[in-house]
Amino acid sequence: MSSLQGYVDHRVLLILQDGRAIVGVMAGYDQKSNVVLSDTKERVYSIEEGVEEIPLGLYLVKGDQIALIGELDEAVDKSVDLSTIRAEPIPPIRY
Repeated sequence: MSSLQGYVDHRVLLILQDGRAIVGVMAGYDQKSNVVLSDTKERVYSIEEGVEEIPLGLYLVKGDQIALIGELDEAVDKSVDLSTIRAEPIPPIRY
């Protein structure tokens, strides 16, 4: 749990078990790894179109839905033109 402390106040990317990619600033977390993000956007990937960013604002993600959390390098992230990226959506995790 303490490893999440290093992500607080940093821009992170969450990959959820249903395949969604969520980007936001980690505002906090709790003992069950539920995460609160501010300035949140969902990135929707598509083969036909570029990456679409859907603004979500303040967002709570249940810890049991998170497959991956990683810190984003903001300078690199801002330098990438998401409209030129074509990719298949991440499939949901199946048990």
